[in-house]
Amino acid sequence: MTRTTIPPFHLAFPVHDLNEARKFYGELLNCPEGRSSDQWIDFDFYGHQIVAHLAPDIADEGAENAVDGHAVPVRHFGVVLDMDEWHALAERLKAAGMDFIIEPYIRFKGEPGEQATMFFRDPSGNAVEMKAFADMSALFAN
Repeated sequence: MTRTTIPPFHLAFPVHDLNEARKFYGELLNCPEGRSSDQWIDFDFYGHQIVAHLAPDIADEGAENAVDGHAVPVRHFGVVLDMDEWHALAERLKAAGMDFIIEPYIRFKGEPGEQATMFFRDPSGNAVEMKAFADMSALFAN
């Protein structure tokens, strides 16, 4: 299925502390804040709606699977950026001292689906993957 526009996705996830979520997503990742309450915060995650819900007892790291020689967190979310945005974000996160799960690098080099990727955790332990493709037509390549 080919789309000319992509509808925004919605993702709700648990966090330990809303103020830490606000600093991480709002300030570090530059995601504008939308509606909020004392139990949740909406963020504009590159045009998609993510909602940090206060649930300190269930936010955890979870299982991992091997991908391209790295232990990738099974439960994760992220967005596909253009390559320039990805590099700028990688530099901003490095400068901020981010403790990466998987450092920024190019995986599947020379193969279909070659991509830039990086993994890190928010303050509640939720895994975030940010990726980019030099050729966006490779997004679903076999």
